[in-house]
Amino acid sequence: MKKNSVKILIIDDEPDLVTMVTLRLEANGYQVIFACDGQEGLDKARNEKPDLIILDLMLPKIDGYKVCRLLKFDEKYKKIPVILFTARAQESDIKVGEDVGADAYLTKPFEPDILLAKVAQLLK
Repeated sequence: MKKNSVKILIIDDEPDLVTMVTLRLEANGYQVIFACDGQEGLDKARNEKPDLIILDLMLPKIDGYKVCRLLKFDEKYKKIPVILFTARAQESDIKVGEDVGADAYLTKPFEPDILLAKVAQLLK
């Protein structure tokens, strides 16, 4: 899969963080789309069929766990890798992330290189 044809959906309600992650991903040749709440993110995931989703947990309208579960338990979307991307680093949060089908769990603040490595790994 050529990078510039890879579409990544960022679902996060922190504009500065979205901008920073978008710039980093685009600098590495990825196409980026974003949504700022759970409902918009779910709609975009279903309409745009991204190759990967970076999903915050604490979102307006629908939280990230529910967005992940709705996608992962749907035949049409369950193969899209989801990285939960959150400030919540408790073992219990990570466990719920696994239960709803997330493919990876990264905590904020984050190392951009770790995020990029995880994206590349999940897109293989």
